Amino acid sequence: MLNKNMVKFIISLQKKRTREENKLYVIEGDKLVREFLMAGVQVMTLAAKPEFLNTLSTLQKQFVKEIIPASYEDLKKVSTLKTPHNALAVVAMPEIPMNISGLGSTLSVALDCVQDPGNLGTIIRSAAWFGIKNIFCSEDCVDVYNPKVIQASMGAILNVKVLYKDLKELLKAAAGSGVRVFGAAMEGDSVYTYNLENNGVILLGNESKGISDELYPFITDRIMIPKTGNPEAGIESLNVSMAASVIFSEFSRRRTG
Repeated sequence: MLNKNMVKFIISLQKKRTREENKLYVIEGDKLVREFLMAGVQVMTLAAKPEFLNTLSTLQKQFVKEIIPASYEDLKKVSTLKTPHNALAVVAMPEIPMNISGLGSTLSVALDCVQDPGNLGTIIRSAAWFGIKNIFCSEDCVDVYNPKVIQASMGAILNVKVLYKDLKELLKAAAGSGVRVFGAAMEGDSVYTYNLENNGVILLGNESKGISDELYPFITDRIMIPKTGNPEAGIESLNVSMAASVIFSEFSRRRTG
């Protein structure tokens, strides 16, 4: 069972500061935990019901430093969910090298002050689905290791590198290398008819304020998703994660079509 100190420590990892100090974060859910183990991710502590532990192979258990059989009540104490799953794990943060030299050879995403955990998690999931491997977040974006981000990403965090960077510096470097920056803006041209490429940076802005004024000068191509529904429906814009999925899909369609 989980002792009091372990319960206290796992709960403390809900705070960004504690996560950063310990280089650890928490994942929850049978499927998510299993995917991390199958990917060979280093798990520091696995707390799970005995019936879940019995389904793990010897190979999967090799990636776990400490295994703790736990009851439903144990898991409920440390879970961020109303109804806890059968398994919860404390995972080591990966060391992700910061390399922006390849911006011109692939398609990346830059997120400017995206603050909703669900939005970031969904964007990561969409990026993984459409084969985008790198997401650069401004330093005021929500933390990628926030439990709600991890839940919303549904394991896609295993396939996408998420790095925090001064976007002004990043986009300035992109501009200096002749890399196109596709900014999602209301006054842009339709993404469905615009000349898209398989490389460059897709820039998406904050949920309510959009792209920061200081980043606009670095945008080389302004794109938007045209509204085709009832103009009197009262919908002024799409949620940023919804918009991201549509834009990623269109880039992917051009790439594979």
